[in-house]
Amino acid sequence: MSANKEISDYRSRIDAVDQEIMKKLEERLDLAQKEAELRQAEGLPIEDLIGERARREEITQNAPEDMATYEKLMYNTISELSRDHQRKVVVEDTPLVKSIREAQKNTPKVFPERAVVACQGVQGAYQQQACDRLFSMPKILYMKNFNGVFAAIDQGLCQYGVLPLENSTAGSVNSIYDLMAKYNCYIVRSVRLKINHCLLAKPGVRIGDIHEIYSHEQAILQCEDYLKNFSDLKVTECPNTAVAAEMVAKSDRKDVAALASLESGQLYGLNCIEESVQDNGNNYTRFICISKKLEIYPGANKTSLLLSVAHKPGALYSVLSRLYTLDINMSKLESRPIPDRDFVYRFYFDIEAEAYSDKFIRLMNQTEQISEDLRYLGSYNEV
Repeated sequence: MSANKEISDYRSRIDAVDQEIMKKLEERLDLAQKEAELRQAEGLPIEDLIGERARREEITQNAPEDMATYEKLMYNTISELSRDHQRKVVVEDTPLVKSIREAQKNTPKVFPERAVVACQGVQGAYQQQACDRLFSMPKILYMKNFNGVFAAIDQGLCQYGVLPLENSTAGSVNSIYDLMAKYNCYIVRSVRLKINHCLLAKPGVRIGDIHEIYSHEQAILQCEDYLKNFSDLKVTECPNTAVAAEMVAKSDRKDVAALASLESGQLYGLNCIEESVQDNGNNYTRFICISKKLEIYPGANKTSLLLSVAHKPGALYSVLSRLYTLDINMSKLESRPIPDRDFVYRFYFDIEAEAYSDKFIRLMNQTEQISEDLRYLGSYNEV
């Protein structure tokens, strides 16, 4: 027998085994469904975690040494598929899913063109540019800090707020995650903005005259390598890049400059000494638009979640495995410490799934049940 014919023979036998496995899987899921329906009728928990663990241990103990790991993984996968099928059949919508369905029903079909929007900083800030991308006719309220934006929405001073969430070079703006946990707000849309930092100074100032540079912490991080070109330089953090430009414009000094946008320089009468000084040319910041009211617009295909799980082995895996089972991509996972709780963390997830799809609703139902504290931060699309 030739090698090609022998390979073909093995392939045929493998295909036959695969077909048998699929038939057995369907049988297994059907039996799991009937068991779940009976348990529900008797008022028993749908999941038998103690019995499942005992069966897993028995399988691994009886398996050959070189097959034990594979059989354990196979059993875990089959168990997860069975649990998903059971929940799909017998679990009713949780309060969260009911609120999601209600929001989908009541949200307007088109995102508003004009609204009162809170942003941090002053005119010329990158948040303003992001706001102008999201709304064609916004009325902007400028706040001193990020907390002020959340507070303005919480107190009903405005309907929306625009905030930076993460940068492709400097990473996440961690304070925003903490404020999302503190305030009951939802993300309704997001936008990615190309960030070009410029070295701005008063007319007549040359680069060799500069001994102090003002800017926001994130902008400073994004220009770290560039700032190393200066000797005897003081770098001063400001609440906002546009604030930095405004400070330079109002200063009597001739040795200060700002890292800010070209638009800020034009607004405050500053010259651009050098343009695009960020270390990475592919420098983007992702801004989110938040609202106190849950709104889910058509086309929403990204969802953000903030949750904590039990402090025990496998607790986080139980959440991640559901993403795998439902074939949902996770585009981001970060952890943030919970204040006043030693070494206990919240996890921030970004997942990609159509908010109107069945698998998304199933995921929300399941995740709420297995999480200690789940905060649904909204479903939205990115422009």
